[in-house]
Amino acid sequence: MTSRTALHHVTGAPLAPPLKWAGGKRWLIPHLRPMWQPHQHRRLVEPFAGGLAVSLSLQPARALINDINPHVIAFYKWVQRGLTIDLPLINERDTYFAYREHFNQLIRDGQHDTKVAAELFYYLNRTGYNGLCRFNRRGLFNVPFGRHNRIGYITDFAAYIPVMAAWAFTHGAFEDMPLEPDDFIYADPPYDVVFTQYTKDGFTWADQVRLAEWLAAHQGPVVASNQATDRILSLYRDYGFEIACLPARRMINSNPNGRGTVEEMLAVKGFPPAP
Repeated sequence: MTSRTALHHVTGAPLAPPLKWAGGKRWLIPHLRPMWQPHQHRRLVEPFAGGLAVSLSLQPARALINDINPHVIAFYKWVQRGLTIDLPLINERDTYFAYREHFNQLIRDGQHDTKVAAELFYYLNRTGYNGLCRFNRRGLFNVPFGRHNRIGYITDFAAYIPVMAAWAFTHGAFEDMPLEPDDFIYADPPYDVVFTQYTKDGFTWADQVRLAEWLAAHQGPVVASNQATDRILSLYRDYGFEIACLPARRMINSNPNGRGTVEEMLAVKGFPPAP
């Protein structure tokens, strides 16, 4: 029985992630689903929510979804409530920069978690460059206008309500998440690459090390993904993880010729041995 059929409140096909997300992990679902299926009774925990592709595909009955980026979590909380967008959604440069300035003004005014901020965040995500989510050191959104010929905007998110009904959303550092010993953790931190400016403070090598240590200490099943750099592979092996490497296509590059296949690491720990 799949997780989708096991959950009586899910009746349709798996929902697409509401945000366009660079580095999204929908392509990993065929690898993650067999790991998850024997553990559907557990709570799924994602310390790095990102585009939410994994949770929306696995559709757990319970989930704890976290992200260091407060705007992502604020948006998902509104989606959980059945967000409807009243803002005119226009794929046009002047509109984009006007909406970006409006969104940044809400951030300056401490209103980043309002409904209008969620609407603007969705528009900026879908209309901006290549699904990039980037903030400067003042915490302001600075992604340039995208190059989309046509955008399929969503204005009614009611379909997400039953799927996300029992999910909890938190915003903050991964170490502060209120874990339960038998949680199933899937961690997809920012890649170990030069670009880490997903939030105003970035994600450093020291953060990568702290994450590996934190995951290794968890009693339940853990799956972590990252770019398979030499030091990432060495780090997770040192903490006792089993390692697999898969080909993955990198999609963030201003030059399309610079996009290519890289290796993705899957590090696994805390699973009972096969009979």
